[in-house]
Amino acid sequence: MLPKTSLIDDLLSLPTSYQGPTRALTAPYGVVGVGAGALSAAVLDTLVERKLTKEGTQIVLESADAAQIARDYAGLSEVSGAAVVRAGVQQIGASNRDLTFLAPSGIGATYHLAQFAAYATGHAEDAQAADQLLGALAAKCAPDVDEGNPARDLAWTLWQRTPLLLAAPEDAALTHIWQHLLARVGKTLSIAVAEEPLYVVTGAFEAQHEKGDSKVAVILGDETPELLLAREVLETRIDEVLQVPFPEESSGYAGTLALWYFGAWVAAYLAERHGISAEDSSALKEVLKVLSVGEAVDESGLEA
Repeated sequence: MLPKTSLIDDLLSLPTSYQGPTRALTAPYGVVGVGAGALSAAVLDTLVERKLTKEGTQIVLESADAAQIARDYAGLSEVSGAAVVRAGVQQIGASNRDLTFLAPSGIGATYHLAQFAAYATGHAEDAQAADQLLGALAAKCAPDVDEGNPARDLAWTLWQRTPLLLAAPEDAALTHIWQHLLARVGKTLSIAVAEEPLYVVTGAFEAQHEKGDSKVAVILGDETPELLLAREVLETRIDEVLQVPFPEESSGYAGTLALWYFGAWVAAYLAERHGISAEDSSALKEVLKVLSVGEAVDESGLEA
């Protein structure tokens, strides 16, 4: 059984843990994410079409290691006439000035920043539906669930294999979200086939057929006609093809956030199978520390 680490504790307690603002801001909305906020912005693609807006409210989701880029986006929006709201992640040694909401650091920051933006853009029902889906998944994926644990079962399927991640065009963000989770948490390399999968999979293994060994394709979300064709091709070239559907036939923002959460569980169990920590690597911690401290120096050259 997976020992309870801080990450597992965080995943178990994550559903309904958002405690930030819930008031809708002035429409129309733009949402852009940089640094640790990039995944949250990707989850919100189904709720907010605009990245940048010249009116209404511009939401910038960020972390200290990308604060300069966040300031640039904020400045562009302010000049255009939009009200700017910035939300970020807690990082030691970093300045939290100009942030309306501060999310806890770590993997769970994606959830908190996404929920902040969902409420801010007037999608309270979607945010609440997401929490319900996450709660149901927590009950199924918890470490004390030995039999029929979908996250642990999938982790065993992916162990010692290279996952190929595919999704429909409207859900393409899921491939990058899972690639991030499998690498950061599960310490596993995966390949995101986000654009024109048929062009990729029909040729990728022709020159070196052995490259299909130890590969498993993971179709995230709904299977479209194009993905069904991709499945037929891949079944003749790699070890296995499987689908990870939206939980409980959900879709949109709630389904996407739930699939992110499920991916975090799968990645945690992958780390267990590898016998390594699911926490952030020392290299990532050092890089974020260096970048965050650099951003904490203001224009006068003094640390903020």
